[in-house]
Amino acid sequence: TRAVILHSKRLQITRATVEAGHGHPVEEARVLEHQALEQVALLTPEPLQAGHSYTLHIQYLANLSQSFHGFYKSTYRTREGELRVLAATQFEPTAARMAFPCFDEPAFKAKFSIKIRREPKHHALSNMPIVKSVNINPWLIEDHFGTTVKMSTYLVAFIISDFKSISKITRRGVQISVYTVPDKIDQADYALDAAVKLLDFYENYFSIPYPLPKQDLAALPDFQSGAMENWGLTTYRESALLYDPEKSSASSKLWITMIIAHELAHQWFGNLVTMEWWNDLWLNEGFAKFMEFVSVSATHPELRVEDYFLRRCFDAMEVDALNSSHPISTPVEDPAQILEMFDDVSYEKGSCILNMLRDYLTADTFKAGLVQYLQKYSYQNTKNEDLWNSMTNICPTVGNGKNEQGDGFCRSSQQSSSSTHWTKGETRDVRAMMDTWTLQTGFPLVTVTVRGKNVHLQQERYLKGVDAPSCTGHLWHIPLTYITSKSNTVQRFLMTTKADVIILPEEVEWIKFNVDMNGYYIVHYEDDGWDRLINLLRENHTAISSNDRASLINNVFQLVSINKLSISKAFDLTLYLKHERQVMPVLQGMSELIPIYRLMERRDMNGTEQQLKEYIISLFKDLIDAQSWSDEGSMSERLLRDSLLLFACVHRYQPCVDKATGYFTEWQKSNGTLSLPADVKTAVYAVGAQTSEGWDFLLSKYRLPSFSVERNKIELALSFSSSKDKLQWLMDQGLRGDIIRTQDLPFIIVYISKNPSGYHLAWTFLKENWKKFVEKFELGSNSIATIVTGVTSRYSTVSQLAQVKEFFSSLDEQSAQLRCVQQAIETIEDNIQWMDRNLEKVKTWLQSNHL
Repeated sequence: TRAVILHSKRLQITRATVEAGHGHPVEEARVLEHQALEQVALLTPEPLQAGHSYTLHIQYLANLSQSFHGFYKSTYRTREGELRVLAATQFEPTAARMAFPCFDEPAFKAKFSIKIRREPKHHALSNMPIVKSVNINPWLIEDHFGTTVKMSTYLVAFIISDFKSISKITRRGVQISVYTVPDKIDQADYALDAAVKLLDFYENYFSIPYPLPKQDLAALPDFQSGAMENWGLTTYRESALLYDPEKSSASSKLWITMIIAHELAHQWFGNLVTMEWWNDLWLNEGFAKFMEFVSVSATHPELRVEDYFLRRCFDAMEVDALNSSHPISTPVEDPAQILEMFDDVSYEKGSCILNMLRDYLTADTFKAGLVQYLQKYSYQNTKNEDLWNSMTNICPTVGNGKNEQGDGFCRSSQQSSSSTHWTKGETRDVRAMMDTWTLQTGFPLVTVTVRGKNVHLQQERYLKGVDAPSCTGHLWHIPLTYITSKSNTVQRFLMTTKADVIILPEEVEWIKFNVDMNGYYIVHYEDDGWDRLINLLRENHTAISSNDRASLINNVFQLVSINKLSISKAFDLTLYLKHERQVMPVLQGMSELIPIYRLMERRDMNGTEQQLKEYIISLFKDLIDAQSWSDEGSMSERLLRDSLLLFACVHRYQPCVDKATGYFTEWQKSNGTLSLPADVKTAVYAVGAQTSEGWDFLLSKYRLPSFSVERNKIELALSFSSSKDKLQWLMDQGLRGDIIRTQDLPFIIVYISKNPSGYHLAWTFLKENWKKFVEKFELGSNSIATIVTGVTSRYSTVSQLAQVKEFFSSLDEQSAQLRCVQQAIETIEDNIQWMDRNLEKVKTWLQSNHL
């Protein structure tokens, strides 16, 4: 060939030469740039010969990026108010080409050797430790970093800053350090301890040592996503790493631990073994998401992370139920499409189907399959099927020598094991099963009809939408689980056909499928099946687990959405919540009922929305009244308190408002020095922000470094204001990025769009600043999707639908075609249909049942 084609974006290449090895002359290469493709071609005078080695030398220059990707500039202020500058990188998925010309695709793995020149007042970090530093002159030092292992371009990283750090050594001698701006180094201890525990856990779990000498965790003042898994130098937004034992809430401890667990899991899943192309991104992200639970439940059992797993499956189902969803593994070609893959389907659905597979194969078999996969493909790239093939021929040894469950595990064995494990004797084809979950869009709805001892099952695709096509072609291999009124031993049955029948040993009063919501499917009970379960909840709700209760609450409302059940039946089920005390069912009840209230609040509803609000409060009133305004209790009790008090105060439940007002007044009198319990702060701030004076006081504290760990709470509180001017000011500042960092703008816009005083403002702001959003956050990014779907999620009128369609169709084709735009339009259509169908029925139900 006479052309070498590399990726390059916004780099000004001044000279390129080709050298064919020692003693050969250096030849100039011509440089052509194709901006749209983000590529450059280096044209050589003589053709390059196959099988020969050549060295390219490229001289280029570029500005630091003003966005959050590439090699970008970030700033922060010291306690004294001095502005300081640092430079950091974010390359995933396609921004390494903004820092250096390269083959910027995940399958082109290479070793990287990096040198950085800097001033003496800064220090440089990269994937590897520094091997030597050379003084070029008194004001310039050149750091030489060790050569990396073989890895993809998107994992290369460097930071030049004046950060401080703290360090510890893991059991195997890996140095772990946390880097932060100097003023916040005292908030790094929790992250450091968590990282040491988690890295030790993973080395042990995967039976593969971490291959680098060090792992740095750096908290960057400006960061678009939550965190990034660069090999040996993971980066985080400050709120995802920094923890202040005095001021941080329980939820922030949970979130920090999970994120560190996620990034460290990537050091194996993603970094050591990488997907061949972005269509299989879920092999990185679904795994890291899933491993958060496996690792944190082992290293931090007190956080009880297993309680929150099903929440993410519900979140995934929300987008996966739409026509605009996509299979977990789906073709992508350009940078915007690649960015769109970083969504709930790749992350959350990916982790949910892995959890289902682990439940199906058992934890030991699943782990043995993972270890085989990681060992076989270390430093390589993989496709979907490579994982399933690694899972297929596993026969773990069982410790007690009798190989009790061994028969149940081994694919090839024809002996049957006890009926408590899957269908007997057959070879389990993991790939055939999992292809139905990764290559098809959506998820199944299983309909259960009990006739005496016979349980008739039917599966179809669950699909929302006005003109939902009937999906006869979809068929899943569903690992069904169930318990009954007669037996709480989990029974298992693999359903691979459209319809099937299970025969029970005896008739039962009730049957509950999808035990603990371990499966990624929802269940409808025909005839009086729901009545029996509603009755069970009313009479003895603790007969089934709290996850089972949460899943019934979720499923019943999902079935209303596709007209399989009446809204009055779903509301009948919610009556039992008066007696519910566990975090997951309570939060699930709130997350089904509050959006209905929000839809009604948007319309002038002559009092129905008021009645609904009173109904929701009445369900949780006893629980709200029982909350201590403190930080006592287990993680789940603290999370419950945080959510309940915020809910009660925002919805003007008077006892809560009075108490919060009292706290806020005291806090204001102390000029913000009074120490409030971390878990009640959000509620207290939200009430305080309702007055103009309280709002201004909160803002003055927001700007102080000492309140940095509370920034997100204060942003939420400020966005509850009823003053349109104040809300507009918040969004304008978020775009400017001086007082409020632009990284937080997507959340602020969405908060404001949920505020009755702000939802017009948020939509106008989106329309007027679309171009700026795209410049800052990139087309296809999760930030853009958050804004688009968040601002429009509560629209439910034909005129709102028309406005949304009109605006997006006026944009360039690439913007108009974004998946988040399709999701937004479908959601509004769904809301319109839902309101038309159910509004009167809700009214009637509330009148006859409550008030």
